[in-house]
Amino acid sequence: VSGTMDYQQKLAEKLTILNDRGNGVLIRMNYIKKICADPKMRPSILTEKALEPAIKYINKKFPNIDFRGNIQNLTSIQRQKAEVLAAATSYYDSFLDVIEFRDHVYELLNTIDACQCFFDIAINFDFTKNYLDLITTYTSVIITLSRIDDKKALVGMFNCAHEMTTGSSDPSYPRLGQMFVEYEHPWKKLTEEFGPHTRSVTAALLSLTMVYPRRNLPAEQWRSAQLLSLLSAPAAMLDPACCDTMACEYLSIEVMERWIIMGFLLCHSSLNTNQASQELWKMALRSGLYLVLIRDEVLNIHKVSEDLFDSIKGYNKRVADIKECREHVLLNSGAMHRERRQFLRGAMMELFKVLEDEPGLLGPKALFVFMALSFSRDEVLWLVRHSENMPKIKTSEDYIDNQMAELLFHMEKLRGLMTKYNHVVQRYHVQYLAQFDALVLNDTIQNMYVCPEEESVLMTSLVSTLSALSVKQVENKEEFDFRALRLDWLRLQAYTSVNKAPLPIKEYPDLAKVMNLIQFHTRMVDSVEELLQDTSEVSILGFYPRVFERMFCQSSEEMTMKRYLMAFPLVCSHFSQCGHPLCPEEKRSLRLCVTFLEQIAKQTSSVVLDICAEQCNLNDQLQPKHCAEAISAARHRKQKKSVPKKGEVQKEKPGAESLRKDRAVVTNMDKMHLMLTELCSSYSVCSDFVVFNHIVVPTEFLLSHLETRLSEIIVRMANYNQTTEEIARPSDLLAGLRAYTASLYTLSSYINMDITRLVKNVLLQQTQPLDSRGGQTITTIYTNWFLESLLRQASNSFIVHCPTMNCFVNHATDNEPSFRAEEFSDISELRALAALIGPYGLKFLSENLMWHITSQVSELKKLVIENMDVLVQMRNNFDKPEEMAHLKKRLSGGENVLKRMTIIGVILSFRLMAQECLKDVMSNHCPNLIGPIDCLIDFLSPETDIKVTLSVFEVASAAGFKCDIDPALVAAIGNMQTDNMSVDEEYKLSCLLLVYVGVSLPTLALDPNSLYSRERGGAYKFIHFQLPQTAFITYQPLIEYKKLVSSTLLQLGQNVEKMETKNRESIYLLLHMESPFLSQDMLERCFPYVLLRNAYREVYRSFIVTLG
Repeated sequence: VSGTMDYQQKLAEKLTILNDRGNGVLIRMNYIKKICADPKMRPSILTEKALEPAIKYINKKFPNIDFRGNIQNLTSIQRQKAEVLAAATSYYDSFLDVIEFRDHVYELLNTIDACQCFFDIAINFDFTKNYLDLITTYTSVIITLSRIDDKKALVGMFNCAHEMTTGSSDPSYPRLGQMFVEYEHPWKKLTEEFGPHTRSVTAALLSLTMVYPRRNLPAEQWRSAQLLSLLSAPAAMLDPACCDTMACEYLSIEVMERWIIMGFLLCHSSLNTNQASQELWKMALRSGLYLVLIRDEVLNIHKVSEDLFDSIKGYNKRVADIKECREHVLLNSGAMHRERRQFLRGAMMELFKVLEDEPGLLGPKALFVFMALSFSRDEVLWLVRHSENMPKIKTSEDYIDNQMAELLFHMEKLRGLMTKYNHVVQRYHVQYLAQFDALVLNDTIQNMYVCPEEESVLMTSLVSTLSALSVKQVENKEEFDFRALRLDWLRLQAYTSVNKAPLPIKEYPDLAKVMNLIQFHTRMVDSVEELLQDTSEVSILGFYPRVFERMFCQSSEEMTMKRYLMAFPLVCSHFSQCGHPLCPEEKRSLRLCVTFLEQIAKQTSSVVLDICAEQCNLNDQLQPKHCAEAISAARHRKQKKSVPKKGEVQKEKPGAESLRKDRAVVTNMDKMHLMLTELCSSYSVCSDFVVFNHIVVPTEFLLSHLETRLSEIIVRMANYNQTTEEIARPSDLLAGLRAYTASLYTLSSYINMDITRLVKNVLLQQTQPLDSRGGQTITTIYTNWFLESLLRQASNSFIVHCPTMNCFVNHATDNEPSFRAEEFSDISELRALAALIGPYGLKFLSENLMWHITSQVSELKKLVIENMDVLVQMRNNFDKPEEMAHLKKRLSGGENVLKRMTIIGVILSFRLMAQECLKDVMSNHCPNLIGPIDCLIDFLSPETDIKVTLSVFEVASAAGFKCDIDPALVAAIGNMQTDNMSVDEEYKLSCLLLVYVGVSLPTLALDPNSLYSRERGGAYKFIHFQLPQTAFITYQPLIEYKKLVSSTLLQLGQNVEKMETKNRESIYLLLHMESPFLSQDMLERCFPYVLLRNAYREVYRSFIVTLG
């Protein structure tokens, strides 16, 4: 074959293109196999019941199907031919891609045989590698195609629909059908095809004899040789790491085994004739049980080999070799790979620590990094494919690695180190290429005896390209691209590897060594990322989710592995690198990444919150409520020293847990802090990473978990039980919450995360009725408790408001109270409540209180409407006692009115207390906000527009200020809907309600609970009785009310002998009410103040005042 013909063949270009195309076709075939096997993703035309007869008929008759005959089985396709054609087209085209690929591979392999190409992995590495890759890729495509069960149905249905639509069969159908039939037993057909290529394939494989055995060594030999150690020879630490076979040093052992196993299966004749072939083949057979075809498709190498050789005469010895190798694998392989992983964990850690400390060594020692990554990747992939298809053996623990996290972690750290210090690597190798490689290459060219024109042009171009490099290009951050140079070297390998080449590469090994070295150095300058992907990409883990998740679970159970757990989600960033443009439909999911991050966050949040709970318990021991017992015991000891009883355990004082006689004693808190340190270390690996174009921030998962858990804990700390009316005191909850918050802030010393944002989000959600997940908050819980427990009992007089103590207290009854009201309603508790739920929470509480008030007002309106005629007459005749006495007999529901007014008073009393406490909290928390609001209120006057006044009062009320007009009450009453009632009528009803209340007051004198209590600052019965006076903007109705009440009460004084006078003085005190709309002069005109003074003197007379 002439030299001119060699150049025209473009072997290098064809190998490069066909390998890429073959990978795409292989991935496509695997995708079709997967979706056809998955019931959820299966094509609709294969699942329709109407098409089942047609599919059965096609599978039976394939490929000779009579589409034109009037066959009843195909009528369903006739009816849906458009749908079938559309659904099957993409699959049909994919199968045509296989034929096209096969044709090109045949042509190229025949050309290479015709050229009698020379292959040696140590000399023409790229040419040999591409050749062997093409063979294994083609074989994998055919094997995967043969595993697609529905291929005949898909192709047959397409051609049937095509013929029914166009009237003719598809031109490619006969060849496609023939290919499917031929490859029903793929290995038999493939061995026939590759018979003519045995010489070339065997020669390429035998060149691995110098590489594969050296790579396939046990861990003991690695350890004795101090493999990957930079510290073993300190004097040579700065020497560049280089050898004659640079690319072979990080060539994947899995790739070599695939070449050897598949190559000798296809070209098996050399196994019986060549001892070297046989030894190499047996060594590969002893390495494991499975080889990866693509993704999670594997080849059971011993079974396939045995089945093939069983069918060939004269291969009995080879079958025996296969069985012996399989037994060897089952006995030794698992343990050997386990030891390798153990060695690599230590070696990778040492390498990373040294390079992290001295990143300048990444220049001369870059080869060590890629060797370490490649070795580790091989071990990870071996374990993955064997764990999924684990053999039934006694030593199954060899196939389980609970320390996989550490190996993956160091792989990720080394990758990150190379990426981070890429400029260091670039700078070193640019100088190496320009000042050493270019000179050596030039000298090598000069020493050649023969150098044809084409080769001379290529090599001269290489020298000039390298000589032009300078460090300034790195400093100026110029982009380098040596892909053309490397393609030229591949072309040169092809030109010089053919038979009778003018410049045979095998006669110039020095040229090959120099160029292989230059190729590695150029990759260090422009394609470090690509080389990192080639040597450390473990995207196959995405196709083994069960194994991957099992590895994570096993690692997460080990305390020492927790710091490495972040390697698992980081590995998910590799998944996007395994796709191909020929198969864009492959599923892309963040599920695994999210699952791992959720699990890590769950573990971390659990430890953090356990520590917080422990700190909360310790903090609770220091609360004042716990000191009473200690004070009592101390006082008792002073009075009388008693000997402690036998077996009586002395109660430990707070702080006793910090006393330690021996530091070796590990407490539960120590264990939790250690676990937290380990888990938080994993978050320091990286702040974010990219998976399928999504930026993933691990700390956000932790914040989300903490937010959810903390919200649940806060609600749980409230300890609300609706049945028993139990709930935690607001002050206790606030103290616990502060202890949790203080402990949470210590987390920021472990991880760089915004704890303030977390706390704000959680606490802000607790001020709303529902949190972000729709769960109950403490705002809802405390609102329900105060309304359903405290205020309901207050409405029934079991609990009363005590103005003297400014809280609610239990009223003495026969029944034991379920709680002490003063423990939940005094100033300190309501301030704690205001601090917990804030203005938003108190607004929600206020809205619920107003709803209860409006419901009472609605009932009062009904009572007024029922007695309207009588009340109108009473309003006009309040100064006529005889007439009033007659009208009062006609009035019904007086006690009901007073009871409902009492309920309103209870609610308003509680709301006023809550508002005052909110103001105190707000004044301490944000005085700069409270000051301007106070000034704004001072600017209001009676002449100010009422809308402006209400707007200002709304702001002030939200901040806790007491307003002359309660905007919430005004809004609530204003929103009450009354059918067809004008404003005047509403005003009339309000005035009549006051009349109703006024004439009903004297009946309180008969109630024994109306007696005034000096301790509480009021009477049990009417201590809550209030008038919603802020509902009236003018004072005229209040004047009428005062006059009416004074008239009815003064009549009590005339009934000296009647029972109605029993609590007369206590009832008089009801008129001593403060109102922004009434002055003392107006009150004096209605009811003389001297009567009030005498009433006070009378009610206080029964109390004995003691001094001292």
